[in-house]
Amino acid sequence: MISKRENKKAWVVAVDMGYGHQRTAYALRDIAFGGRVINANSYEGIPRKDRRFWQQTRAIYEFISRIKNIPFFGSTAFLIMDKFQRILAYYPKRDLSNADFNLKNIFYFIKKGWGEDMIERLKKNPIPLVTTFFTPAFMAEEFKYPGHVYCAVCDADINRSWVSLDPKKSKIKYFASNTWTRDRLKLYGVNKEDIVLTGYPLPKENIGKNMEVVKEDLKRRLINLDPQKRYRKTYEPLIKGELEKLPERSDHPLTIMFSIGGAGAQKEICLDAIKSLSGHIKNKKLRFIVAIGIREELRKYFSENLKNLRLDGWVQIISAITTNEYFQIFNEALRETDVLWTKPSELSFYAGLGMPIIIAPPIGSQEDFNKKWLLHVGAGVPQENPKYTDQWFFDLLNAGDFAEMAMQGFIEIEKMGAYNIEKIISAERIK
Repeated sequence: MISKRENKKAWVVAVDMGYGHQRTAYALRDIAFGGRVINANSYEGIPRKDRRFWQQTRAIYEFISRIKNIPFFGSTAFLIMDKFQRILAYYPKRDLSNADFNLKNIFYFIKKGWGEDMIERLKKNPIPLVTTFFTPAFMAEEFKYPGHVYCAVCDADINRSWVSLDPKKSKIKYFASNTWTRDRLKLYGVNKEDIVLTGYPLPKENIGKNMEVVKEDLKRRLINLDPQKRYRKTYEPLIKGELEKLPERSDHPLTIMFSIGGAGAQKEICLDAIKSLSGHIKNKKLRFIVAIGIREELRKYFSENLKNLRLDGWVQIISAITTNEYFQIFNEALRETDVLWTKPSELSFYAGLGMPIIIAPPIGSQEDFNKKWLLHVGAGVPQENPKYTDQWFFDLLNAGDFAEMAMQGFIEIEKMGAYNIEKIISAERIK
């Protein structure tokens, strides 16, 4: 017997391919039936042929991401892969509803039975299905899932593969992360009544029910990000209107977090930055957090390369055995992080927490657009040469630029996405 409480919940489906789709689903875990997120490529009982197909896809993507910077071979392989997932220019506005080769290829395998086993299992309890990746949404529609199907967008812009072969006939509803994805979905032919501008689902534990958590964290962060008080003097009315009174001092030292993606492609950038900042770290003027996820080889890499720097525990490496455990630790660490350094992945939306983003080189078309969006809202800055981080980082800090980016992200980016999605799902009823 399913309780009324569980009736208001949903199947939350992600894919275990990098952290982006899983991180987005983790923020929605409160509405997940049974309290767990389902990974479409690794759920218990997945047919061997389906698992193998997903594994091959993931292995190819991660391999090409890691070799991207190898002259000719790596760059050529990446350009070929990226061509199939590129996002076309928004202007001039035109009908972009025709399916591309990549989408047709996806549907070819779905029609051959890819994903049918998962959908048949979910049909036994046809509550709303919320997926953070487009493929499970297509599977649900192809195999006649009887409940409502929602797809949560986790980038600032998306390619044509996010929308079904025949958008006008599709019943998939989209939770748009921002106005860019909302308008892009319309160009792809999605009916406007099937698009809800919810915002990206940021972690509720970093927001608070009434934004009390994010505001308190930003107050303390601004103290560290504006040591010369230049931004605060100029924009005192704005700060007071949004946050009221700031504390006299922060509760933590100036802290940078460098988040390394699932493929580990930025580890050399991170190491160069730590070496450049080592003097400030040794003098306890700066704390550096390296977020490496669940890859043991990354932990070994940093342990071996940092041991001779003698940084006295002021470089912290955060990792975990499982992704859920990692996301929990990561979100806790964010509360005492002042600047987030990352490639422009789904973490671009975390600027909404009032956290300036140092933008590492993007990997792929969608990250190019995430970077463009971050710069558009004024919440991030492209990294300079990491070997000279000790120079350009403190120039930005002392000018109050990071403080300005923090406020821009807080004001401009929707923060209540997870709550907005939860309200929609809570209003659903099983038919």
